Amino acid sequence: MTKTRIAFLLLPVLLGACSYGRTVNNDEYTDDSRRARVRGRLNGSDGVLLLGTDRTGRNGQDDGTGTGLGVNAYLWRAALNTLSFMPLSSADPFGGVIITDWYSPPAAEGRERFRVTAYILGRQLRSDGVRVSVFRQELRNGTWQDAEVAASTGPDLEDKVLAEARELRSQTASN
Repeated sequence: MTKTRIAFLLLPVLLGACSYGRTVNNDEYTDDSRRARVRGRLNGSDGVLLLGTDRTGRNGQDDGTGTGLGVNAYLWRAALNTLSFMPLSSADPFGGVIITDWYSPPAAEGRERFRVTAYILGRQLRSDGVRVSVFRQELRNGTWQDAEVAASTGPDLEDKVLAEARELRSQTASN
């Protein structure tokens, strides 16, 4: 009876070892400059990640990114700078997500508020590397109601983030 229990408990470990160290080719773990190797993946490419992602190259050397961020450092810093006028709710530099808290502009006199979510989509500084979603609410009859946001608001913020990222990169290059 105890041998059966031990075998049952060791089964996930043995199955996980079947895919140890294999190369993953989906966008979740790779970019154009390198291939990440996933260790300890259980049951295919969408399985459970047991031990994390190996960030070293095939020869055991570091992949050279050196930023410690999961996303482009210029886009990350530029997005934080661009949204700095709003209170920050959360920021995940490895997932590339910045979420602000509700912000009411002084001109709105407390009748409308905005919230922004910015997504940094990769490790390269590209024009499609950032997405910004803007949410707006209006105060009606004492309750906050969702309201339409101008279609150009998100793309305008994206353009400001990209311009700031280019400026940060040029400042770094000139130093």
